Amino acid sequence: MTRPRPSVGPALAGAVDLSALKQRPTTGGGGSPSTAGGPHATEVTETNFEAEVLVRSGQVPVVVLLWSPRSDSSAALGDALSDLAAADNGKWSLALVNVDTTPRVAQMFGIQGVPTVVALAGGQPIASFQGAQPADELRRWVDSLLEATAGKLTGSGAGDDDSEQVDPELAAARAHLDEGDLDAAAAAYQAILDAQPSHAEAKGAVRQIAFLQRATAQNPDAVAAADAAPDDIEAAFAAADAEILAQNVSAAFDRLIALIKRTAGDDRTAVRTRLVELFDLFDPADPEVVAGRRNLANALY
Repeated sequence: MTRPRPSVGPALAGAVDLSALKQRPTTGGGGSPSTAGGPHATEVTETNFEAEVLVRSGQVPVVVLLWSPRSDSSAALGDALSDLAAADNGKWSLALVNVDTTPRVAQMFGIQGVPTVVALAGGQPIASFQGAQPADELRRWVDSLLEATAGKLTGSGAGDDDSEQVDPELAAARAHLDEGDLDAAAAAYQAILDAQPSHAEAKGAVRQIAFLQRATAQNPDAVAAADAAPDDIEAAFAAADAEILAQNVSAAFDRLIALIKRTAGDDRTAVRTRLVELFDLFDPADPEVVAGRRNLANALY
């Protein structure tokens, strides 16, 4: 099995992204594995794949569960692994990849079905299996993984798996975010930003939370309304928000760029300003952002 490499997708700038701002899956009725493993169970997206899987596996073994909410055995296996991760308290890390919502990450592993589990150490896959496993077999598999990597990675293998000391205010802001309390998270991150204007995570979080609050308040028919009134600037803004929330990033950019071509003066400035704000939600190197900025330049000049 070759080493999986991150693909470039709509990576949002800052330490949090829009997918992280949405409610995380929980157990019970929905067929989703629990993230009850706390700091040792991480939902993986294209944005955090490199940090949470490749880089992290240089510190402790990372067990990647590729799952689907359509698979009951995925949920059961996820819960069993979460329990083991919590019990081992930092000796290894559990990463959850929903193959339905993060297909490009799944493709990196070349899986044939779900659930599939892949263990990585030092950025390299070292063991894998497919399908549900009894709890005692999982325990033996994890123990063999820990034995094989003992002394070979930089992590301590103890309960303090990451020696990083997280600021209590930052930890509180993250907790509000994980709980889906956007108002409290926005206030907490803003307080951090007021005290530390260059704080990268707070800056990204404030920007992204503000977008999500605005976008989720838009009319469900925002796109249709904008299509019916293509020169209505406010309608176009609402539709672009809705399209980005639905992951139709290029469509949102194209909509506003087309409007820039039809406007002038203050109207054009307003549309350009909103478009740049949307660009800033993403990693500047993201291909859709690069293309959007190029198209914006062509529209302006």
